[in-house]
Amino acid sequence: MQLDADLVDMAVRILVSLVAGAVIGYERSYRGRPAGFRTHALVCMASTVLMLVTVYESHWVQTPDTLIRLDPTRMAQGIMTGIGFLGAGVIMREGLSVRGLTTAASIWITAAIGVLAGAGFYFPLVLAVVLTLGVLSVFRSIEVRMPTQAYYHFEVRFAPDSEHGEQTVREFVTMHGFTVANFSYRLDGEGRVRRYTTTIASTDRTAAGRLATTLNDHSEVHEYRIAPTSD
Repeated sequence: MQLDADLVDMAVRILVSLVAGAVIGYERSYRGRPAGFRTHALVCMASTVLMLVTVYESHWVQTPDTLIRLDPTRMAQGIMTGIGFLGAGVIMREGLSVRGLTTAASIWITAAIGVLAGAGFYFPLVLAVVLTLGVLSVFRSIEVRMPTQAYYHFEVRFAPDSEHGEQTVREFVTMHGFTVANFSYRLDGEGRVRRYTTTIASTDRTAAGRLATTLNDHSEVHEYRIAPTSD
């Protein structure tokens, strides 16, 4: 009878973890992230299954308790350490920008939620799922409205016969509310095209668009690039 009750409890914990991971994964899929619905569901369920190995050790370790005692917390530590490889896989570098950090963090918290399901801690599990969804969705709108610095990788190339230089570039960015973090110079090949590269920052989210409009209307700007460097 006890065995049947344990089997039902195992099934409940696995199903709860599957639902919890799927809920978080759906939010990531909705945002178009590579690790989404199925990935998070599997991560959460796998963490639960591994925790059940130690929580229900008596079902597979047929020795007296005085001889072997397993520590469930060691399995939890192993899960949280091992999940790092999956989190690292969704972090991608695109030029000077790094993407996927939030998804990696969501995979990590999903693994922790799976551990809670395996241990049978349902209240902190539900609370963790609600707070995680809040951070991933509600905090997004809050973050957009926060007065934070937005950083951009700015690169501009002038026509070969142009007399414009660093001073002109600095005027371009400062007149649109940007500050210059650093500056580098490059002279390209046979065309002798001068390329200026810098990192610029501004609290005005519309400044990049206004700067692009100014550069579009400038006859001696040969080419430019404004790319956000946020996570």
